[in-house]
Amino acid sequence: MMDRAPHAMPKQTGWIEAIAGCMFSGKTEELIRRLRRATIAKQKVKIFKPKIDNRFSSSDIVSHSEQSLPSMLIEDINDILNYADDADVIGIDEAQFFSSDIVKVCNTLANAGKRVIIAGLDQDYRGIPFEPMPQILAIAEYITKTLAICVNCGNPADKTQRKISSHERVVVGASNIYEARCRKCHYIPNES
Repeated sequence: MMDRAPHAMPKQTGWIEAIAGCMFSGKTEELIRRLRRATIAKQKVKIFKPKIDNRFSSSDIVSHSEQSLPSMLIEDINDILNYADDADVIGIDEAQFFSSDIVKVCNTLANAGKRVIIAGLDQDYRGIPFEPMPQILAIAEYITKTLAICVNCGNPADKTQRKISSHERVVVGASNIYEARCRKCHYIPNES
C-alpha cells in the first residue's frame, strides 16, 4: 500500500456558526445547546461574553429562560486569541457589543481549525442592522435566524422594541426595557 502524499491528506478545518435574531428569540439558549453538545462530545470548549453584559450574571452566559454556562468576561475581543489556543470550540455571546475586530478574530480562530459559535442581535431597537453582526453573517458558514413571538399580536417577531426613551444605541437591559415585536407592531420610540 502506498502512503498518501502530504497534500492529499485531509486537513483540520474550522468554521463559523452565527446565531442571530431579536431579543427573546432564543439566541443564547441555542448557543448554550450547541456548546453543551460539544462538551458531551468531549471537545474542549471556551465561552466568552462582553464585560458590558452583566444583566443576569457577571460570570456566566445566561438565557432569558435561565439556562447558563460559565464564561469568561472580556472587554477587548482580541483577548480571545490569548485564551482560546487550546480550545476546539469557541462560544461568543452578545456579539453586537464587541468592536468590528470580531470579524478578524472569528476568521483567525476558524482558520486555525476551530469551531466558532457566535450569537448576537442582528438589528438594533430601530430595526437597523447592528454592527458587527452583518459582517459576521457574511463570513459564517452556517447561519441560524431565531424568531420570537410578538407580545402585541402573537405573530413571529424579529424586532426588538425599546420601551423607554433614550438616544443611546446600546442600553443594556432585559424585559424591563425591551420586548419582541413583529414588523407590523414595531415602532421607533420618540427620542426627543
